[in-house]
Amino acid sequence: MHFLDQAKIFIRSGAGGPGAVSFRREKFIEYGGPDGGNGGKGGDVIFEAVPGLNTLIDFRYTQHFRAPRGHGGAGSNRTGAGGDDLVIQVPVGTQILSEDKEDVLADFTKAGEKRVFLRGGDGGRGNASYKTSTNRAPRQHGPGWPSEEMWVWLRLKLLADAGLVGLPNAGKSTFINAVTNAQAKVGAYAFTTTRPQLGVVRHRNREFVVADIPGLIEGAAEGAGIGDRFLGHIERCRVLLHLVDANDEDVAESYRIVRDELDAYGAGLVDKPVVVVLNKIDTLDDELIEALTTELEQASGAPVIPMSGAAGTGLDWVLDRLLEEIGSDHDSVDEDDKGEDAIEWSPL
Repeated sequence: MHFLDQAKIFIRSGAGGPGAVSFRREKFIEYGGPDGGNGGKGGDVIFEAVPGLNTLIDFRYTQHFRAPRGHGGAGSNRTGAGGDDLVIQVPVGTQILSEDKEDVLADFTKAGEKRVFLRGGDGGRGNASYKTSTNRAPRQHGPGWPSEEMWVWLRLKLLADAGLVGLPNAGKSTFINAVTNAQAKVGAYAFTTTRPQLGVVRHRNREFVVADIPGLIEGAAEGAGIGDRFLGHIERCRVLLHLVDANDEDVAESYRIVRDELDAYGAGLVDKPVVVVLNKIDTLDDELIEALTTELEQASGAPVIPMSGAAGTGLDWVLDRLLEEIGSDHDSVDEDDKGEDAIEWSPL
């Protein structure tokens, strides 16, 4: 399945059906009169967030959505049938933006959430409703209220508990493959990850979702590399996992580059809790690991966890720290694990 996180669509509700002009003419009935019924209401446009979807690819092939209009009224005071509502299903985490992308019109963060976005027009009045004591045979009727229409943008922001950030080739895909059943592409070149990837971690009888996004390089906010478009997928994360490659020439500078791009993007990303990890330590000796860890701690002002995603070294330590930041209210903990302290691993 292809990944698509933005789509522009046209939506239109149904117009109301026209009222009828009709007069009662029945044999052996002395008094006739108007009996035209009202028109039916047009269909509403409803957005619904459904589980199991994580892409907007369906909206690449269908961009126009129109709800059916109401049917016209008829004689014998019969009201026209209303148009069926049009329900558009979107993934959880979808935002609806105005055509100029300036305003957020709706935000779906829970499965099953529904919202009537455009209301169908009411049906027009039949001539029976115009009858008065001075107008016994009205011939006017209502044409039905018009529909509503607009162009909107759909923007998907994946819902995850932890988001992975770092330079290209920092080992993010290797990490998510090691701790989840995700099958992210791994290669010995930059930007092997070209689209966000979700994975579910099961650790200490708890579950949480991790999002992997393409790597950031200096100038990503100005469009360098893949840019910062995919940072929107970690805006809702509770914690960020910042991976730094231990083989970089300057691990402190690598850390600062990514933090500067998060700051340039905004949306409060630099204010989120962060777990800093020195990755790929399986290629270094203990003395160098200690020196790089100290250097990275001084640059970040936070404790640094040495880890090797490929060798599996320090993974439990990292997952324990993520669970601490995500919070105990995320998932229930088994009775056997309550009170169990996380064991911190150290290569030194």
